[in-house]
Amino acid sequence: MRMLKKGLEILPSFEFAGVKAGVKYKDRLDMALLYSATPCVAAGVFTHNKVRAACVEYNIERLKDTPYFHSVIINAGNANACTGERGKKDCLESALSASIALDIDFHSTLLASTGVIGVPLPMPKIKKGILSLAKAKGSSEVCASNAAKAIMTTDTHQKQCSLEFRSKNGSKIRLAGIAKGSGMIHPNMATLLGFVITDISISQKLLQKALKKVTKNTFNMISVDRDTSTNDMVLALSNKTAKNELIVDERSVDYKSFVQGLMMICDELSRQIAKDGEGASKLITASVQNAPSKRVARKLAKSIISSNLVKCAVYGNDANWGRILCAMGYAGVEFPKEKLDLKITSKGGEIIIMKNGQALQINEKKATRILGFDEVSIIADLKNTNSAKSAKAYGCDLTPQYISINADYRS
Repeated sequence: MRMLKKGLEILPSFEFAGVKAGVKYKDRLDMALLYSATPCVAAGVFTHNKVRAACVEYNIERLKDTPYFHSVIINAGNANACTGERGKKDCLESALSASIALDIDFHSTLLASTGVIGVPLPMPKIKKGILSLAKAKGSSEVCASNAAKAIMTTDTHQKQCSLEFRSKNGSKIRLAGIAKGSGMIHPNMATLLGFVITDISISQKLLQKALKKVTKNTFNMISVDRDTSTNDMVLALSNKTAKNELIVDERSVDYKSFVQGLMMICDELSRQIAKDGEGASKLITASVQNAPSKRVARKLAKSIISSNLVKCAVYGNDANWGRILCAMGYAGVEFPKEKLDLKITSKGGEIIIMKNGQALQINEKKATRILGFDEVSIIADLKNTNSAKSAKAYGCDLTPQYISINADYRS
């Protein structure tokens, strides 16, 4: 199994497009299409926010009763959230426009939106954009890149990744994903949108099971600003064009390989999202090792990277380890504090801060130098050899630019 230096275009059985529809932004890509002429099974994981966008509600219903899908339509600049009955009608109208433009079944389109909350979709622009997407779609690298760019809002760059592996019978399996996310990132599934496509032959039930499992350990383990969006979603589609034996048993070698590959794709997209947090200058990775349970490891790692005080300390190159301990202490789980080893690492080296729960004297100049790099890791080892569970979470520093982005204009 290997990661590739390519994006969606590694799957020629899919087509993509990104166009300038003028939904909110002038002269920039703001609508995207993912399309497969071959019907796809689909899976989805959605925001836990009690206030959910119309597209989220629409997709949840579609996934309940629609066996196959052909397309995903995404718009940036408008969330279609808190728009009442009009928002629901606009989803239906968008799906109808897609069915006409792409010559597909009315129910075979999924929808995603990101942007300003409380403003109705400009449907004339949306419908015109869907027609443009249908005409522009293709499987080239340019088409894939345009789709990845079109879903961005305050993101500073597109987020794509891909991989391939061989199934048990030797067939080549491909997975690729795109995502957007920069602010409102504290998913409990931020604004976070993720889309994964694959050609693996798999049942819908196991695709959904795999996505739910992987999301729990990847997209749900990142935090930029502790805000959970109304529009968070991760969708996975497979058109089953690969020649592997259909996966219907989660005990099979191919299912386990697929979960591993999906984990790698979603982990890389999560990392890219955290690194591109609004105003961020540094990626923070919190790793908790040898914990008594997976739940404890996840809770502690997520608490560390969600702490605004930890984020500010990393931004200021300050090895204020007390803030890390404080964040672990209010994570809501018990852990063996007397066994804790704590260190901070980067390309500049590493510095051990605690050993067996006791603070060590540290070289502040060395610590400042280590924290000065753009990727910093905080590693907490609980030394529980009986279960040895681990977890990793991604976050970023908190900078004055974050305040500027969210205070100076409406994003």
